[in-house]
Amino acid sequence: MALLYLIGLLSLLISCPVPLKAAPPVSRSILFERAVACVKHFEGWHTARNHPYIGYGHKLLPGEKLDSNLTKAQGDSLLRADLRKRWITFRRFGKDALLLAVLSYNVGESKLLGYGKVPKSNLIRKLEKGDRNIYREYISYRKYKGKVVHSIERRRKHEFVLLHIP
Repeated sequence: MALLYLIGLLSLLISCPVPLKAAPPVSRSILFERAVACVKHFEGWHTARNHPYIGYGHKLLPGEKLDSNLTKAQGDSLLRADLRKRWITFRRFGKDALLLAVLSYNVGESKLLGYGKVPKSNLIRKLEKGDRNIYREYISYRKYKGKVVHSIERRRKHEFVLLHIP
């Protein structure tokens, strides 16, 4: 029931004719709850066959003593902890930190920030220059093996609408 409510809310937000700039400011806690709900919706519940991912997409790290026999509450707690860590990683980007945290939960931090021979993403470079007109760069993370996946594109659009603060 709650999932249907969330889907309805997401649909309403995306199709709403009122410009997002006219909306009143949203608190950090509300934004965080939006991020959690969005990730849960698009990640779904991971079982043993999704190894090394458990819960709502938590990637098992070396040495972690967890398995896929989690309760939904444990999965929720793991997701929240993961998002908070990533939010802290991207805090220097201010209003865009949570949006980047959610994106990195799906694509990985090194894909955005760069690591070794992997260069910094165009999205991060643009934000570092102070340019927050990042819709096109954000939506560009919609491919798998070089091909556009419409479900991933839909996810990025939902994330952007829910979490980008003008």
